[in-house]
Parts: sequence; C-alpha cells; structure tokens
Amino acid sequence: MDLSRSVAVLVLAVAICFPSASAEDQLAVGERLLEVQTLVSDGGAFALGFFSPDDAAGPARRYLGIWYNGMSGPRTVVWVGNREAPAAGSPTLALANDSSLVVSDADGRALWRTPGSGGSSSSASSPPPALLSNEGNLVVRSPNGTVVWQSFDHPTDTFVPGMKVRLSHLTGEGNRIVSWKSPGDPAAGSFSYGLDPGTSLQLLMWNGTRPYWRTPVWKGYAVASMYLSAGTVLYTAIVDTEEEISIAFTLSGGAAPTRYVVPDKFSLDAGNRSAEECAARCAANCSCEAYAYANLQSSSAKGELSRCIVWAGELVDAQMIGPRWGGETLYLRVPVAAASTWPGGKASRNAVKIAVPVSAAVLLLTCILFLWFCRFRDKRRKTESQKTLMPGTRTGTTNTSSEIGEGDHTGDLEFPSIRFADIVAATGNFSKALMIGRGGFGKVYKAKLDGGQVVAVKRLSKDSEQGAEEFKNEATLIAKLQHRNLVRLLGCCTEGAEKLLIYEYLPNKGLDAILFGTYNVHIAQVNRARKAVLDWPTRLGIIKGVARGLLYLHQDSRLTVIHRDLKASNVLLDAEMRPKIADFGMAKIFGDNQLIQQLAFNRKMHVAPILTKKQCVDSGYIAPEYSTEGVFSVKSDVYSFGVLLLEIVSGIRAWSLWREGKAGKLVDPSMAGGCSQDEASLCIHVGLLCVEDDPSRRPLMSSVVSILENGSAASLFLPPPA
Repeated sequence: MDLSRSVAVLVLAVAICFPSASAEDQLAVGERLLEVQTLVSDGGAFALGFFSPDDAAGPARRYLGIWYNGMSGPRTVVWVGNREAPAAGSPTLALANDSSLVVSDADGRALWRTPGSGGSSSSASSPPPALLSNEGNLVVRSPNGTVVWQSFDHPTDTFVPGMKVRLSHLTGEGNRIVSWKSPGDPAAGSFSYGLDPGTSLQLLMWNGTRPYWRTPVWKGYAVASMYLSAGTVLYTAIVDTEEEISIAFTLSGGAAPTRYVVPDKFSLDAGNRSAEECAARCAANCSCEAYAYANLQSSSAKGELSRCIVWAGELVDAQMIGPRWGGETLYLRVPVAAASTWPGGKASRNAVKIAVPVSAAVLLLTCILFLWFCRFRDKRRKTESQKTLMPGTRTGTTNTSSEIGEGDHTGDLEFPSIRFADIVAATGNFSKALMIGRGGFGKVYKAKLDGGQVVAVKRLSKDSEQGAEEFKNEATLIAKLQHRNLVRLLGCCTEGAEKLLIYEYLPNKGLDAILFGTYNVHIAQVNRARKAVLDWPTRLGIIKGVARGLLYLHQDSRLTVIHRDLKASNVLLDAEMRPKIADFGMAKIFGDNQLIQQLAFNRKMHVAPILTKKQCVDSGYIAPEYSTEGVFSVKSDVYSFGVLLLEIVSGIRAWSLWREGKAGKLVDPSMAGGCSQDEASLCIHVGLLCVEDDPSRRPLMSSVVSILENGSAASLFLPPPA
C-alpha cells in the first residue's frame, strides 16, 4: 500500500515538473517540450518534435523538426532546427522570456537558439506562446505581437505552400533551400536553391558556390498554373517589388500534401568532360544507379560547357518529358546479363537474324487481317448496329467526317450513335411536357432510355440555316474535350434530315433559370427558391467552376478553344449545383499554326487577328472588339466571363456603385447576412477587370483562377478598372 502511494506521488510530481504539450499547437514561456512530446497544428496537418533520421548510422542523434502529421510510412520531415548541432539524447525545447527558442541537451547546455526580441520581459508582459500553424510554420512573437522569428524565413531542404523564397533589393540578403548532406544527416549539403543577388529575376540551383542550372529571366509579376492528379491545381506566383523579389506556390482546395525538395542523392560535375568520361565516372562508383550528360551550350542553362550528373541510391522523382521542354537522356545501370539482351549485345545480334524474317511474316499477316477487318466493319455499318451505348439501347458508331460533313479542323472522330426511333420513344415523340429548353439551333428534351438512364436530347431545328455546320462543330468539339466543368456528350443521331446530340442530364437546368427567376412559378416563389439554393458559397463555387472550365478550354486542353457564346443560359448545373459549360456551336478551334500566330500577336495587343462573320445573339455578353470589328480571342471569353460573374453576384449594372465605393450594394439582396463582403468585393473587382474595353487590360483566365482560388488579393497585384 505504501509502495503504491509512493508511485502515485512520484507520477504527480513528474507531471507537475514537466507539463505536457503533446496535444497542443503552442509552447508557452516556462514550458518545455520533451523528447517524447510533440506539438500538433490546429488543423492536424503538421507536427513538431524531436526525431532521428531513418537512415542515420552510428549513435542516435536527435533533431528538432517539423513533419507531416498522420501520414503512413516513413516520417516526411520538411524543416530541421538544429541541423548543425544534433543532441546526443534527451533534448528539450523551451521558449525564453526574450522570445527566443532554445534547444538544450540532457545537461542543460544550449545547442541551438533563435534570435530574441532584444531584451528580457517581465512577467506582466511575457511573450505569447510559440505557435505551430497548419501550414507548417513555427512562429514566435514579441509581447507587442510582432513576428520575432518564424521557420518559413529559415527553410532547410523543403519548399511548402505558403513559404516564400525571397531576396531583398535593399540588402542583397535572402533565404535559400539547402539539401541534406545525406539521407541520414540533415546537416547542410552541397546543393542550394534560391534567387541570385547578381541577377535577381532568376532562380538558380548551386553546387556549393557554383551555379549549374537557372530559369529564364522574368519580366516582373507572373502567375503559372499546373494541373496535378485528381483535378487539383498548383499555382506558382513570382512577385517583384521595390523592396524584394519572391516566389511562392499554393494549391487548390482538396489537394494532397505537396512539396519541393532539393535533392541529396546525386552529385554534379560541370566542366570539359565528354559523354564517355561521364559514363566512366558512373561505372567507377559501385553505388551509381544512373547518369545524365548534357552539353550546356545547347540547353536552357548557361555559363558551363558540359554537365555530368551521377545518381547514387534509389532513383526517384524522374519524369519522362519531350525535347520541346529541354529533356535529357537518362542512362540506367543494369546487370551484365540483362544488358546482353539489349540492342548491341551479343545475344541481341544473334536474335536479329531470326527475328527479322519472322517479324516480316507477322507484319504481312497483320496487314491482311487489318484490311479484312476494315472491309467487314464498313459492311456492318450499313446494317443496324448491335453495339450498346446504354443498357437497353441499340446503337452504332457515327463518323463525323462522313455523316455530319467534312471540316478542315475535325478529322475522323468516332463516337456512339443512337437510333432515331429509340429517341422518339424516349422523348414521347418529342412531347412538349418533356421539353426543358430551347436555343438558336433547336430544342432540348428530357429523355429516359430503355436502360433507365435519364439524358438530355438536343434536336437541331430543320429550318436553321446555320444548323449543319454548328451541329458538326459542337459534336466533334465536345467529343474531344473532357473536364468536370464541361458538359459531357454521350452520343448522337444522324438519320435523314434529323440531327440530334445526347448529353448527360443536369437536373438543375441552366443558371439563368435560377439566377433570373425564369421558373414557371409565381415571382414570390422564385425569390424564396433563390434564397434557398443560391447562397453565397454556392455562387462562389459556380464562379470558380466556370473559371476553371474556361482555363481548360484556353490553355490546358489538347486544342485551344474560344467558346464565343458564354452566358448564363449556357452554364448548366448538376444535382450538387456544380457548373458545366455547354453549347459549343459557336466555339472556334485553334490549330497549331493559328495558336502560334495568336501568341505572336498577343505580345503586342493581346488579341488574336481572326475575323468572323457570325456572332452570338446575346450582344450583352459580346466583347466590344468582337461586336464592332468581328475580332475575337481568348480575351473575348474573358469579357463574357466578367459579365456573367457580375450577374451571379448582383444581376444589375455595377459600374456606378463600384466607382462610388459602394461595392456592398452590388450583392444580391437575397443573400443578405450570408455573404462574405471581402469575397464579394474581390469577385466584383475581378469582374470589372474582365469587362475592360481594352483587351490588353483584361487578365488571362490563369490569373483569374489563381486570384479566385487564393481567396484574397492581398498578395496579388490587381490594377483598378479603367
């Protein structure tokens, strides 16, 4: 009994002397973070504590670090504090009265310390606790709230979203990303990444003090976007001001943890080496897995004659890219037995004598079979198709070049077709009760196929003079485009004079039906419906979705596409109110030569020198240069997007209220009390920039998407509307 009481007293004493910080994101003055404890950010994304590298050899060395929290597998460390002064065992972290962080060993000796506020604070004005943010930034503030020190200003080998690599124009000082010495040693390695004080508008990577790679020179502020897996987007921003130049990157919502890491598993040798000498250097190293050789006089890097890179250890993070982007050949090390079977090996040469005649015979047989198959397929297309598009529906395939008409930009494209008789049955002989919309080229019906799937059927009007060409354009174009914010084409029908397109069915119909109250109900019911479904988060989601769809059309699809008819009625909404751009009958496709011509012209005027004799019917959405001169470009779609954005926010004319500083009155009254004024003002500002009369003053959709995804203009330059 006495023993149990003694143990309880001992545990209580330890708890009092060493307060726990494992469940907190803060460390206050007087508290100590022990070796076995961690700080976890408020959102749970990052953790701070002591660790030993997984590949470390010899006695255990403990480092203060920040890593991704809750991830399976080896710990992914993104920042190391005492990388040059590891602790032998039982280290602690404490926040001193002068707002400095101190790592001490078991004997109490200070191994690593951050700069303080310059003096000791009294108990009445103690500094606030050190805070680990959910972006992975450890921040220390003075009693007056100013930032004394933060880990983002002192990176190690990893560049994470929210961090900036910067260089001061005034002092010439900046920060760099520096590699680990080895996978088991976080000490500073040979490679570093940052901005060059001599040429501040370039990013460089150094091996020691010698640069070996650099980016092209920037002209000022720039925003670039890159689509990653699962529909996420990475945005990189470079900002050059009078005080400093900086580079940072952010991710769209829902993105997986993403980081840039300066590599530590390859060595660099730049100088007058030949390709044979580079290969011999890899062969002499038993740990060499691969090497790459480049003559820098013909590459994007400048200042050296050649470069030899040798990789040791596991080869990761390699990508296959084409010569257009400056890719270089990577030579892999393989066993001798495997190499003998490769081209040039002895076994390979013997196999050639057998393989050549056999391959020729197989090729001849393949050609005969292919010709027979093509003839059989052509005969089969003349009869009723037996292929199924959807359960219970008999379909075939339609060739747009033969049945819809030849076009200089379409080529041969096959996609499923459906019998006209099946469409008649599914639409109740095109019943008025099932008609859900109409446009300049025909009507749209709701249909339920035999398999139970609900679709939308667009029937081309027989008396439309533009119909055949626009039908062909829309069918071939949508079949080539795949994006979550573009309507999906399921099939088509061309029998006699009938031409129909079958789309996915979107239950919430067009944006105009909800935004402007064109439901066939009493106006009071319309207002209540708008309040229920078009709250501010929903409207902002629609704006972002349409912007992402336009960015895909302009920049990220296989073809550069200008929609030319973007308006509220051509934005359809699915069951979750996600927007999808529709009606590509007026769209214009740019081939490679046209795109090159457009980009060259845009360097001067930001307008593509292309004229058209056809224009959209809704003149309120048309850019001035398009309506008066017939000149259109991607900036024409930007103008239409700006009009649509302002309609989504307000539905009224916005210029006068904006110039009078009354942006809050632009917000739809049906959203009163549920709208973020900052977000609404940002959207209005972007919308007004998009509807500038001068196309060169309108932003590109890549900049628009970046501004909307960041949710703030604080770090971005937004000029005032003219």
